[in-house]
Amino acid sequence: MQNFIQAYSWINLRFLLEGLWVTIYVSAISVVLSFIIGSVLGIIRYMKIKYVSMIIGFIIDIIRNLPLLLIIFFMYFGLPSTFGIRLNTVGAAIVALTIFESAMLAEIIRSGIQSIDVGQMEAARSNGLTYLQALWHVILPQAFRNMVPPIVSQFVSLVKDSSLATIILLPELMYHSQIIYGQNTNYMIPMFIAMAALYFIICFLLSQLSKHLAKQLN
Repeated sequence: MQNFIQAYSWINLRFLLEGLWVTIYVSAISVVLSFIIGSVLGIIRYMKIKYVSMIIGFIIDIIRNLPLLLIIFFMYFGLPSTFGIRLNTVGAAIVALTIFESAMLAEIIRSGIQSIDVGQMEAARSNGLTYLQALWHVILPQAFRNMVPPIVSQFVSLVKDSSLATIILLPELMYHSQIIYGQNTNYMIPMFIAMAALYFIICFLLSQLSKHLAKQLN
């Protein structure tokens, strides 16, 4: 019990919260960017633009089948040596998470659009709408309503996957926890419990947001 009390001192808790803030910051930016990029890529794949959709689909398949850890590693260590582009730990983590999650979301969005009955597009076109107008005003609103749960689920995975950026010493929650119990191994279990609680709170709030959005849209 004494180890728990000492592990949860104000200094250690404040240090953990600083790491949590970095986790939230990196995750939030990655969520916004990956949603925008993933939506564009998913729509392009659905539209089956000659050559373009095929090339994008090929790139997406490659990214989806790569370990996220490898992408993070390449963004931080590979870009400087290969292209002379140097990113700090935060930038490398955001770029890697955005690239990986964009590929995942692109497939979710493409599948979501394809789930809408083709009769919806035909009805919209018969009423005088162009293909893009029908896609924007008729198909996408219905598709996104159906895609809320899997998209939010992917965002939950993104928050948890941000801990992989510890490999490039991103000062996030996992890294700060390792520093604390690295100074005193008796703090290892208390830190694991604290991390589990903090990750649970974030992911639980996102899942509740998903349920609320789904309810409102329905």
